[in-house]
Parts: sequence; C-alpha cells; structure tokens
Amino acid sequence: MIEPHAPAPPRSAPPWSGPARLPVRPGTGRFLVLAGVFVCAACGLVYELELVALASYLIGDSVTQASVVLSVMVFAMGVGSLAAKRLRRHAAIGFGAIEATLALVGGCSAMALYAVFAWTGDWGGMWADGPRCLLVVFSLAMGLLIGAEVPLLMELIQRIRRQDAGGAVADLFAADYVGALAGGLAFPFLLLPLLGQLTGALLTGAVNVVAGGALVLGLFRRDLTRRGRWLLLVANLAVLGLLASAAALVGDFERAARHAVYGRDVRVAVQTGVQEVVLTGGTRGRPLDLFLDGRLRVSGHDERRYHEALVRPAMAGPHARVLILGGGDGLAAREVLLHPGVRRVDIVELDPDIVRLARRDPALARLNGHAYADPRVHVTTADAFCRLRAVPPASYDVVIEDLPDPGITASTKLYAQEFYGLARRALAPGGRLVVHAGPFSARPRVFWTVEATIRAAGLRTAPYRVGGRDAGFAAGPDRTTGASRGRRDWGFVLAARTRPALRLDPRAPRPRTLTPAALAADARAAARTRVPDLPPSTLINPRYAG
Repeated sequence: MIEPHAPAPPRSAPPWSGPARLPVRPGTGRFLVLAGVFVCAACGLVYELELVALASYLIGDSVTQASVVLSVMVFAMGVGSLAAKRLRRHAAIGFGAIEATLALVGGCSAMALYAVFAWTGDWGGMWADGPRCLLVVFSLAMGLLIGAEVPLLMELIQRIRRQDAGGAVADLFAADYVGALAGGLAFPFLLLPLLGQLTGALLTGAVNVVAGGALVLGLFRRDLTRRGRWLLLVANLAVLGLLASAAALVGDFERAARHAVYGRDVRVAVQTGVQEVVLTGGTRGRPLDLFLDGRLRVSGHDERRYHEALVRPAMAGPHARVLILGGGDGLAAREVLLHPGVRRVDIVELDPDIVRLARRDPALARLNGHAYADPRVHVTTADAFCRLRAVPPASYDVVIEDLPDPGITASTKLYAQEFYGLARRALAPGGRLVVHAGPFSARPRVFWTVEATIRAAGLRTAPYRVGGRDAGFAAGPDRTTGASRGRRDWGFVLAARTRPALRLDPRAPRPRTLTPAALAADARAAARTRVPDLPPSTLINPRYAG
C-alpha cells in the first residue's frame, strides 16, 4: 500500500513556511547550523572583550568601562532579538546580512576607537565625552546585531527539522555558550598576545563573515533568489576585502597613531605580557620619556624631582635593607644607592620587560645610573601584594611604594588597608614606609583616603606634596581623573609605627631639587588641605573610583 504524500504547499507560500531545501541530510544540516552558532558566539564574545580591553586602556577605570560595555550590549541584544522577529520570513538572507554587518562593525571597532584616541588628544575640551560616546555606539550596534542572531538561527534550525521549542532552545544555547567559552579563552591567550588588539579584532571579523556567509550560501542557498545570492556574496567579499586591507595596513596605522600620541621621537614600542611600553627621546639631547599603557610614567624633565621626593625622606634613618615595590625603571633604586650604609635593595616588579629595558636601553640605564649593575640590587618578578605576603616579619628598614596612581583599577588593591598591614609587618623596628599617593591638587580626596588607609593599618603618617614643572608627567594617573589638566604636583605619605619626621639624610649627597625647608613648607601646605573623617579603602570596599 502506498501512503499518500502530504500535499505540497501552494506556489504563493513564502519559502520560510516550509522545510528548508538542503543540499545535505537534515541531521548534517542541523549540525552545521549549530557549528555556525558556535563560531558566531565565539566571535561575538571576542568583540565584547576587545571593547572592554581597549576602552580600559584608552579611557581608564576598567570597572566602569566593563560595566558600560556589558550593560549596553545586553540591553541592545534584547532590542535586537525583538527587532529580528520581522526578519523571520527571510531568515537565511537576514542572518547572512547581519553577520556581514557584525563582522565589519566588530572587526573595525578597535581601529576606530584607537584612531579617535590618537588624533583627538586626551579627550579634553570638545572631545571630553568622545570616547564614552563612541564606546556606547559600538556596544549598542554590536549588541543589536548579536541579539538579532538568535531568533533567525532558531527559525533556521526549526526549518531543518521541527522539534519541541524547549529542545531547540537548549541545543541553540548550548552551542552559543560553548562558543562564548572558546572566544573568551582565545582572546587573552591567543589573539591578544600573538596578534595584538587591532589585528585580533580584524581576524575575528574575517572568521565571522566567512562562517556566516558559508552557512547561508552553502546550506540555505536554495532558499535565496538568484539576486539574493549574488548580493550576499558580493557583500561578504566586500567586507572580507575591507578587513583584509585594514589588516595589511595595521603596521602603518599603528606607527602613524603612535606618532600622533607620542610624537615622532619613538625609539622603543613593545607590547609586553603586562602592558604597552613606549620609550621616546633619550638621544641628541632630547629628554627621555617612558609611557606605560599610554600614561607618562617617567619624564626626563621632571623625574628627578619626583624620585628625590619619594625616596630621600624615607632614607633619613636606618636603611640597610630596602624594599622597592614597583620601580622597575631603576630610578628609585638610583636614589636609594646614593645613601651610605645600604646593604641590600630588593625590587619587586610585575613586568620583567621593564627591568630588561632598564638594564639594556642605553638612555634609560644612563638615567637610572646603571643601578642594576650594582650587586646590592636584586629583582623579583612578582605581584607586589603576593610578594609582601611572603616577606618575613621585620625584614626591611625602608619600604618604598613606587606604584601607579590609586585611581587606576588594577592598582587599587595596592592601596588597600590589607596591603599596608602587610607592609607594616615587613618593617623592622624604626622602619619607614613611603607611598606615592597620586596627584595631590587634582584629587585631594584620593590622597587623603590613602593617608587615612595607612593610618587604619596602624601606622603614623607625615603627608607631604611636591610641585612638578612638567605638565605632562603624572607618574601614572588614570585618564579619567582629569589630572593631566591644571596644576601639577605629586602627593606622598611617609609612615612609621611612631610619627616620622620629615627630614633628609645628612650623610647622603645633597638632592638637586629638594631642601629641608622646602620639604617642611610642602608638608604644611598639604596639612592645610586635609579632608577629615574619610573611611579607609579595603579589598572589599575600594574607595578610589571616580
């Protein structure tokens, strides 16, 4: 007995109302769609992480930038899912167009953000809101496109083989989440270290457009009109060509952008495993400048004023054993080694490439007085917090905290009460701790929070400030602080178990930029600006944001 076939749908019925006409068996087709979901989900998460990483580097305050990117993207994904309901009649061509657009927007996002940063200055003046606006635009656009994928993919899966909605959703989201895991691991361990931010984003866009185009043109080509197939093919090839052209020009683009940011006197530019390191000047009479992640950390014009103010007051007392946290450039060690009686200097630096530069770069080694050639200097590559936890009690006479500004999110834990408690334990009887506490005039509340946190750890304090001449050297402020504008100075806190005296070691060579009278005047000026009753910052309750 021959069973009757189901009646064919009328010719006027749209293609999306019936089963997909696949060139392969339904089981294979379904697997290919889920594989496409996996790849597209991986690319989508790479775009998100790329925006977060680049925004944190260019704008600063990584917690805020991550919150903006993720919250805007998730919101936009919901809007995109609702909007995509109108495209279900044309799920195949709609999905192909969305993937091509997403590949172009996501692949070029890093280059666009970096270009705006490089050629519009430090976001001051009319560009004050530029980076955040651009960040929101890209987050919104990518969220809309990523959200629109889900309803269309659901429609395509159901057209291959009808199943209960719960089972289809489970399969779709399983492939999506596993793909997100792959993208989340690929970004920090493969794309970023091997290709960098710009090339990594462009390659991700290329993978995205190839995966989306191959899925639609290969598996669902019979659902497309001849014109639709050609339009989608041309669009995918155009996007792929644009991404490939941009990738070929990345080197020239980076050099031009670097010159726009740092000037044309760039001698060294490397991306280490920790940060971007740029050295400018240091030859032909030009002062040396050291930038870390785009922030000016050492200025040949003014570094001696900063490092003398940081080190010299702390060395007025017992100083046979000295611990420097940070300071991989060797400049704080230079000041320490000028004092007679120093037997050992331990430097804890997170980035070994900074130490390598400080040893081998002729200009930087000359500036630090070839400190690393001194046999008393010993270097440990480690996180300062972890290293302090391993230091035996009463190990050092002096602890010098030469670290980035507390407003930078990555540094916040190094300005916490728990950190200063570990530093207090490491101090020998009569020992002293000195802390760089950020730009004084620009962020007085942050400075006095540092001072209150040190006191909460059981130490007595002597806060002081020192003015600087170079309007660009901030010893590492966060870009969001506004510290690059207005009056320039640095705040420091000297601390000990008993109230420390602000003075200089008479046995050491006289400082070039610091006198006892000026130091006392700076301490009095700092005291007049005290912000009272500030709570301390802790690991659980950081108080340096903003």
